[in-house]
Amino acid sequence: MRILALDTSTEFCSVAVSIDGQILDRSESGNRHAERILSLVEALLAEAGVSLKQLDAIAFGRGPGSFTGLRIGAGVAQGLAFGAGLPVVPVSSLATLAQGVDAPRVLAALDARMNQVYWGSFRRNPQGLVEPVGEECVADPDTVPLPEGGDWTGAGSGWDVCHAALARRAGTQLRDWRRQQWPHARAMLELARAAVQAGQTVSPEQAIPVYLRDNVAVKPAKVLS
Repeated sequence: MRILALDTSTEFCSVAVSIDGQILDRSESGNRHAERILSLVEALLAEAGVSLKQLDAIAFGRGPGSFTGLRIGAGVAQGLAFGAGLPVVPVSSLATLAQGVDAPRVLAALDARMNQVYWGSFRRNPQGLVEPVGEECVADPDTVPLPEGGDWTGAGSGWDVCHAALARRAGTQLRDWRRQQWPHARAMLELARAAVQAGQTVSPEQAIPVYLRDNVAVKPAKVLS
């Protein structure tokens, strides 16, 4: 199976390609995703010796994350997939983050600004893939929903920024937390491969970002009397 993955959901930009089990990847930090992402993809495919049309699917980080970064990632995935006639695999950025952490249970948190975090809890299954425990959300660090049980590992930029509040909230359920952990396209490939095998792909026009914050920012409609 041949899959290209890209993630621009945070300040860390990464691309990776899996060619029949062999994985190559490239990454950069900073806020130049719009300038650099296509160059990274082109260089990576050249290194792998494949063209877009020789791939089976394109995966991208659907969010949550930076609004601008998510739009860039979705737009690039759509454009590449349209041009090559490929299906797309939208992958949760929180799940990608958790997949890249060497721990059986992960409390993934990305900095959402405004003193909030994007939050998701994940357990690793017997196949080594993380699965969500509950729904992803955006919340204040002191109100994030906690899964049952203990021995959880925290990871992500949300922990870097709000570790004191999150650790206090998790209490004895928290085993440890890892600094400077980001969603990475290499980890995304593992989830994307399983999704393709399960037939969980979408057409390019359905490859849209998931912001989460929109779900809580909508004001109630006024009732007309």
